[in-house]
Amino acid sequence: MKVIFLTHAEVIIDPDTPVPDWPLNDLGRARHARFATDPALQSVGTIFCSAERKARDAAEITGAVLGVAPRIRPALGENDRSATGYLPGPEFEATADLFFANPQDSIRGWERAVDAQARIVTAVREALAEPRSEGDVLIVAHGGVATLLRCHLAGIPISRAQDQSGGGGNWYAFAPDMTSAATEWRAI
Repeated sequence: MKVIFLTHAEVIIDPDTPVPDWPLNDLGRARHARFATDPALQSVGTIFCSAERKARDAAEITGAVLGVAPRIRPALGENDRSATGYLPGPEFEATADLFFANPQDSIRGWERAVDAQARIVTAVREALAEPRSEGDVLIVAHGGVATLLRCHLAGIPISRAQDQSGGGGNWYAFAPDMTSAATEWRAI
């Protein structure tokens, strides 16, 4: 049995809508529909996802193909960035760089990286402790917390060097005992 951590793909970016309410765009939906038939997911028996719309969209698309209803877990959400809300691309990237480089500090009011990491690690452990169907577990969430979890699994300090490349819509796998590093990132 393995755990697959999947980040949502492309979204509709709307500065007037709270970031947690952004849906997948057409490309993101199509990418998740294609990935739902990937052999890597053939043994998935349980799906957990963040409560944020983009992750729910991705989990529902995948779950419909696999015949598995996603279980929503709010603690799987992205690091809390509500203090700033939407930030234009370059400003967001610069703030995210600071978030990862200064994990003990709240950058512009964002949730501290150390706190987001503790939350995602606990949320994954709690999900894996729940009764579930046989087979692999799929967790559908977000890039920032996926990076924080990768750092934890590898036993290394928080670093953006572990971040996915090319934006969202990537995945890695790891052992359910969470005692060894994850596989490399793979694009969906």
